[in-house]
Amino acid sequence: MVSKGKDNLDRWEKVKSRTSHMDAVRESYSPIVPLKQANEGPQSCPRHGHRLEESDQERGLAKGKVVQPPTTGTQSSGNKVSRGLIGVREAAGRDRELQFTALLHHITVARLAESFRGLRRDAAPGVDDVRWEEYRQGLEGRLEDLHSRIHRGNYRAQPSKRSRIAKEDGRTRALGISVLEDKIVQQALSEVLNQIYEVDFVGFSYGFRPGRSQHQALDALWVALVQKPVNWVLDMDIKGFFDHIQHDWLLRFVEHRVADKRVQRLIKKWLRAGISDEGQWEPLKEGTPQGAVISPLLSNIYLHYAFDLWAHRWRRHKARGTVVVVRYADDIIMGFEHKADAEQFWRELEGRLSKFGLHLHPDKTRLIEFGRFAADNRRRRGQGKPETFNFLGFTHICGFDRGGRYTVRRKTKSKKIRGKLKELKAEIRRRYHQPVPVQGQWLRSAYRGFVNYFAVPGNMQTLKSFHYQLCRIWLKALRRRSQKGRRLTWAKFEGIYPEWLPQPRCKHPWPNQRFGRHYPRQEPYAVVPHVRVCTGGVP
Repeated sequence: MVSKGKDNLDRWEKVKSRTSHMDAVRESYSPIVPLKQANEGPQSCPRHGHRLEESDQERGLAKGKVVQPPTTGTQSSGNKVSRGLIGVREAAGRDRELQFTALLHHITVARLAESFRGLRRDAAPGVDDVRWEEYRQGLEGRLEDLHSRIHRGNYRAQPSKRSRIAKEDGRTRALGISVLEDKIVQQALSEVLNQIYEVDFVGFSYGFRPGRSQHQALDALWVALVQKPVNWVLDMDIKGFFDHIQHDWLLRFVEHRVADKRVQRLIKKWLRAGISDEGQWEPLKEGTPQGAVISPLLSNIYLHYAFDLWAHRWRRHKARGTVVVVRYADDIIMGFEHKADAEQFWRELEGRLSKFGLHLHPDKTRLIEFGRFAADNRRRRGQGKPETFNFLGFTHICGFDRGGRYTVRRKTKSKKIRGKLKELKAEIRRRYHQPVPVQGQWLRSAYRGFVNYFAVPGNMQTLKSFHYQLCRIWLKALRRRSQKGRRLTWAKFEGIYPEWLPQPRCKHPWPNQRFGRHYPRQEPYAVVPHVRVCTGGVP
C-alpha cells in the first residue's frame, strides 16, 4: 500500500511539473503590449496576480521581425497555431542553422481539413474539374485517403491548368490553376514551413507573409522616404520572376532549413508536375506556376537567399550613407542617401541576380532623384519637377504639406483608374437588363473593394473623380435600357446612386501613425518592442 501510494504521488508530481511547464509556454506566447501608456499605473499579471514591469528584452525575437498575434494550443482558424508548430517556431528561433529532419507528421487530417476550409469556394477548378462544393461531399473519407497517400508516398501532384489574364499594359499574365487536392496539401505545408521561415525572413520583406499586408509595406516606404535622409530612389522590378525561378537553386535553398526528405519530395513533385495548356502537357523546367498556393512562399524563400540577405549585408558593410529597402514580392524600392551608393548597388545587383537566373527589367528599373531636396536641385539645373515612381498601385510624389514640411503624396496610379473604369463599364453593359437594386448591389461590392484599398490620406481628390466617372457610366447605361430611361436626369439619378455608390471617405490613418504602432522604434528594418514580463513575488 505504501509503495502504491508513493507511485501515485510520484505520478502526481510529474503531472504538476508538466502542467507548470505548459503554463510557462502559454505565458511566453501571451499577447505582447507594445508600449505602456504614460498615465498607466502598475498592472498585475492576469494569471498569477504578480506585478508587471517593463522590459526591453527581445524574448527571442529576431531583429526586424514583426510581433505576431498570440498563438493557442488548439488548431483553429485565423492566426492560431497548434502547439506542435509552436515548438517548430521556437526551435527555429533558437538555432538559425538548425535543419528540420521531421516535419511531415505535422500534416494531419485536421490540418488538411482546416486548409480545405480556408480555400476560396468559388475558385476555378483545375484539370480534374473538381470544385470546392463537390469535394465537400464525403469530405472526411477524402481527407483520410489524401492523408494516407501523403504519408505512404503515393500522393501524386497533377499539372496546373494554364490560364491567362489581361495586364494593364495590354499584355497577358499566365497563371497556373492547381487541382483542389494540390491546393489543400500546399496550404497545409505552407502553414508548417511558415513557422520556420517567418523567423528567418528579414523585416523589409512584406509580400505574401502572414500578418503583413500591402499597406504595411506602403507605410514603411512612406516613413523611410520622409524620416530618413533619402535623396535617390532605385525602383526595381525583376523581369518574369515567377517564370525564371531555377528549380535546382530553390531546392538547395530549401535544404538549408528543411532536411526532411519527404517534404523535399513533395516540393519536387509540384515543381515537376508541369502545365496543361489547352489539354497539352508541358514540362516546367524553371519557374513556379503563378497562382499555386505554395508559390508565394517558395518565391520568398528564393529571394530571401538571392536578394534579401545579400542586400542587408551590402548596406551594412559597403554603403557610405543611409540605405532603406522595401520589398513586396518582386517589386523592390530602395532609397539611398548618396547617388554613388545607388549606382554601385545597381551594378553589383545585376551580377548577383544573374547567378540565380534572374534579371532586372530594363524598362521598369530606374534610378531617380527623389527626396526633400530633389525639387530645389532640379529647379537649379532647369530640369523641372522631380520624377515619380509607382509602387503597389500608388504613384509617389515629392511634395510639401500646408506647414511647408516635406512629405510624400500618394495618388492612385492613373492606369489603375482607367483599367477599373473600363472593367466596370464592360460588366455594367453585361448587366443591362437587371433591376436597378441588383445592379446597385453588385456595383457597391466592386466599388467598395477598390476604394477601400486606395482610400489613404491625400488621395481623396482622385477617388472623388473616380466616383464621378463611375456614376456617369452607370447613368448612361440606365438611360440606354429603354425609351423611358432617357427621361432619367442627373437630378433624379442623385436620388438613386448614393444608396449604392456613397462618396469615398478616408479609410486609413497616416502612415507614420500605423507604422509607429507596429514598430515602436520607427525603423523599417528593426523591431525591439517593450514587453511586460512577470517578475514573481506577491502583488
